[in-house]
Amino acid sequence: MLASIIASGLAVGAVYALIGITYNTMFATSRVMSFTAGQLGMLGGVFGSMFMLRLGLPVLPALALTLICCALIGVVTEIVAVRPVLKSLEQHLYVLTTLALALLIQHTTAMEWSTEPQPFPRLVNFGSGIWDEKYWLPVVVCIATIIGLEYLYRRTLVGRAFVAIAEDNFAARALGLPERNLRMASYALAGAIGALAGFAGGQLLLAFFANGSLLNFYGFIPVALGGLGNNRGAVIGGFVLGLFQQAANFMVGGIFSSVAVFTLFIIVLLAAPQGMFGAQAARRV
Repeated sequence: MLASIIASGLAVGAVYALIGITYNTMFATSRVMSFTAGQLGMLGGVFGSMFMLRLGLPVLPALALTLICCALIGVVTEIVAVRPVLKSLEQHLYVLTTLALALLIQHTTAMEWSTEPQPFPRLVNFGSGIWDEKYWLPVVVCIATIIGLEYLYRRTLVGRAFVAIAEDNFAARALGLPERNLRMASYALAGAIGALAGFAGGQLLLAFFANGSLLNFYGFIPVALGGLGNNRGAVIGGFVLGLFQQAANFMVGGIFSSVAVFTLFIIVLLAAPQGMFGAQAARRV
């Protein structure tokens, strides 16, 4: 039983961590918390199931098309819900614009796809029991994603431009960096990461339109626990959350497991408002 809790906890935690990274990737270049992150994860499962089960495509072409579709939705998010807000003095309006777009995506998916959970196919047909692919695949994808992002940000010119925009967009613009194009590229990247979360976790979560709201909330907790903008912290926070949630499901079950998650969330934020790995905000006096 302990092994099952650990396996499922790490798998679910990896999906939450990937959604947390999606939040961070969008926030880094825009300073906007886009509530479409969970919807991108949901669409990763829906598109994957549609391409493989309904259209009969092999795994790799289905994955490529899923990444492209979600990347395009990420770009649409930046154009429709984020860019107009950045031009406004009331920049907190992103809460309304991104949430409205998220609801639009969710309800459109329900109408065009299904209101019932749909199956998601096996991808590599390797493993059984606690070593089944639905448990280890999300973890492998999460680790590969964080390694790829670290390489992108540290070793490539585009990645360093992302970092420059995130650190100081005014200085970056003064140096001639194309802020708008970089922001659109970061939202496309975030869309692809969200798609990976839903695709890799499809066998656990199924292809279900309601996963968007679930992932929006549980994907935000690793960001808060790990520190906003800290991808490594989001990964650790996601694994901690997944393990804690699955243990709570086993011990108390039902709605009480959600209460336990909320309690952990509040306690951690009371002890460290900036998150477990977040830096203290500097303030001039």
